[in-house]
Amino acid sequence: MTFKTSQRNELPIAITMGDPAGISTEISALSWRETRKERRSTFFVLSRASLFEKYNSSTSQKIAFEIIQSPEEAFAVFPRALPILELPKQVVAIPGQPDPANGEMIIKSISIAVDLVQSKQVSSLVTTPINKHVLYQAGFEFPGHTEYLAKLAMQGNEPASRPVMMLVSSQLRTVPLTIHVPLADVPKMITKQIIEETAHIISADMKKYFGLSSPHIAVAGLNPHAGESGSMGKTEIEIIEPAICELKTQGLNISGPHPADTLFHAKARKNYDVVLGMYHDQALIPIKTLGFDEGVNTTLGLPFVRTSPDHGTAYDIAGKGLANPQSLMEAIKLAQSMSANLQGAR
Repeated sequence: MTFKTSQRNELPIAITMGDPAGISTEISALSWRETRKERRSTFFVLSRASLFEKYNSSTSQKIAFEIIQSPEEAFAVFPRALPILELPKQVVAIPGQPDPANGEMIIKSISIAVDLVQSKQVSSLVTTPINKHVLYQAGFEFPGHTEYLAKLAMQGNEPASRPVMMLVSSQLRTVPLTIHVPLADVPKMITKQIIEETAHIISADMKKYFGLSSPHIAVAGLNPHAGESGSMGKTEIEIIEPAICELKTQGLNISGPHPADTLFHAKARKNYDVVLGMYHDQALIPIKTLGFDEGVNTTLGLPFVRTSPDHGTAYDIAGKGLANPQSLMEAIKLAQSMSANLQGAR
């Protein structure tokens, strides 16, 4: 799909459709309703108008929406209606009943958003939740959003970096070194090289997107009490500590390994900018405990800004008027902030 390039200095944000059987349509509609008066950011949804017609028919909180032909039209439309840049094929969705037949347009929504951000027609993209199992049935070959975005960003070339997941809330930022792998596999995946690569990506993007001149990375240990001098495990002594020492010689502001059980209380959080955890739950449980509804997932290491609500498709509440748009609104706000910092750094 080809759209006219914007002549404005400011650019809108593209929001993907996500799985239409989940809550993505609802939270997109509610986010527009809640934020349009503030006008801190302008966004549009890559979706189908029929999904919002169905949403309006099922709720008393009806919204105005309007089809646009190019991203730049979003600025004129946004004050009065949610702008929708329509996908090329119709989507039929029953709340709570995911359908692999919609997989093509779910994937298309993501790829168009990447095309738009790479051609500088939008400032950033915000992805709404997908169900990987549904997409696998439609021929999707990637573990998730992040890997697919990285592939699209490469465009046939070797990546300059690799994607790194960071969770962000008002109280905490965390990065899991290993992500969706069984806990039993984590120890063998922790290497000095992967720690050093991840720390460099975190440091570079915290400077670029968060405006921090010397971001402090606190590294968590793998074992209880960070191994307690090797008596509870030697990963810290043999791998994590040498990596941290090397990173310090390279100029990174980094500390650890810290015992994870004392790293996340209020006083400790004042001493660092981001935590690098060793595995998924070590990094995600604290941030979801502190700010479940406001957490945002952002991907570092990409050549563009991507954020996402830190929750799933929520099929169980889809179409029931129970969805909370807070995480999506925070994802939009963060995308706007990261894009502005990027512009300021250039």
